[in-house]
Amino acid sequence: MVGLIQILGGLALFLFGINLLSSGIEKLAGDQIQVWLEKVTNNRFKSAVFGAVATALVQSSSLIMVTMIGLINANLMTVTQAIGVMLGQEIGTTMTAQIVSFHVGDFRLILVVVGLLFYEFFPNRDWKKFGEIFMGLGVIFIGMGFMSGALDSLITIPWVANLLRLLGQNIWLGVLAGIVLTAVTQSSSAVTSLVVAMGISNVITLQGAIGIILGANIGTCVTGLIASLRLSPTARQASLAQIVINIAGVLLFLPFIAPFADLVEGTATALARQIANAHSIFNVVVSVVLFPFAKPIANLVKSISPAKPEKEKQKVTAYIDEKQFAVPSVAINEAARELSRMGEITAEMVALCCRALIEKDFGLAERVLVMEDSQVDPITDELDGFLIRLMRSELSLKQQKRTFQIKNLLVDIERVGDMAEDIAQFAQERIEKNIPFTDEAINELDRFWHGAHRNYTMALEAFTNKDHELAAKVCEVESEFDVLYWQARQRHIERLEIGLCKPGADVIFSETLRLLERISDHADNIGVSVSRN
Repeated sequence: MVGLIQILGGLALFLFGINLLSSGIEKLAGDQIQVWLEKVTNNRFKSAVFGAVATALVQSSSLIMVTMIGLINANLMTVTQAIGVMLGQEIGTTMTAQIVSFHVGDFRLILVVVGLLFYEFFPNRDWKKFGEIFMGLGVIFIGMGFMSGALDSLITIPWVANLLRLLGQNIWLGVLAGIVLTAVTQSSSAVTSLVVAMGISNVITLQGAIGIILGANIGTCVTGLIASLRLSPTARQASLAQIVINIAGVLLFLPFIAPFADLVEGTATALARQIANAHSIFNVVVSVVLFPFAKPIANLVKSISPAKPEKEKQKVTAYIDEKQFAVPSVAINEAARELSRMGEITAEMVALCCRALIEKDFGLAERVLVMEDSQVDPITDELDGFLIRLMRSELSLKQQKRTFQIKNLLVDIERVGDMAEDIAQFAQERIEKNIPFTDEAINELDRFWHGAHRNYTMALEAFTNKDHELAAKVCEVESEFDVLYWQARQRHIERLEIGLCKPGADVIFSETLRLLERISDHADNIGVSVSRN
């Protein structure tokens, strides 16, 4: 009983260490993962290399997966390209087994001490990520030590010894054990590392270990399949592709376990290292064999889970998803994309409402009102809630600053939508009451709304591209726009005094000018925000 508790405790420490390590590396490199991933989408080979290297470094296939799903949903990556990254991931995940197969002795405690020093005694929050990395590595090795130590005593129990012997003799039982263990722990890395710990204690045969490793791959598919049911169609396709890859790999190796074990025995003398090598060779071979079939796999998962555009359109937001909270850097980037999309919608509304007012087009005005109710308001609510929840996560200082920036600009962009709605209502009032505008007033409005719209779209572009030069230009144009506003107001007053402008047109014209000037003010707010971040 004591031995079982030690194994469970060691496994818990191992999982905690993996989480610490992944969290630290995500904070260190997470902001760049999405940038790098976007750059390799044009080449399947580069995608596979990136998947292998990134997964080996960050020790978190979920981070890469969540990032890919965000890019797929944003139409910046296809499922075929994502499969290239996934095949690389299969190789990258073998790094865990290779690391834990080393015997580091008391060095693991030094890692914990160094991690604690970084975590507790450096006031700058950004330094804590290094503490998490070192402490995570140390805790991983401590967990492995507990597991291997407990297994030494557990093997003396007759029924345990018989069970482990049976696993070595019957590969199917090993596969079944791997499936069950992975389903329970929700981590194939944990199961693989437990098998390596068995190898360190010499309580399992190589064939039995290989069987459990293959079962762990299938067990991952079971949990992945359940998770995929809650995803969007495109994201589900990516998840299903990973399931197809894992199952195909296991089916490919099952008939050749005995010769494969004989081959692996020649790669090292220590059983733990042989198990780690078996895991690496298995994943490398599967990735290489399946690499030419990336497109057929993509076609297969698309046929299993076809995208339904009509349902996709019903979704309020296009980029943000609650699963992104697992990787804050991805969540922040996708929130910024969502805000840019909302900005594009409000910019279109500004153009439509001004055209409706000038051209006396009731349909355009109605379209603006519908866009406000069906798109801008719902996106604002969803994105605001998303950002509030994101702020409760443990973010780096840089991530906190970016999140606050997005939340503040959400207010500016939402208000531009409100102003477009007000102008659309003025357009409807002008049409319903048949209020005339002078040619000079119409020309004035036409020039003015084009100027405000141009400045607003420049500000949105500056935010999307983090373009400081363009942001500075927005602020310059706003200063000039204020002068134009007062000149336009003065000319309007002169027309009123000589009786050219009808009283009914006064309020609509004056208020529309004021609203357009405020839209330019909000563009200036966006420009200032980009310049400061």
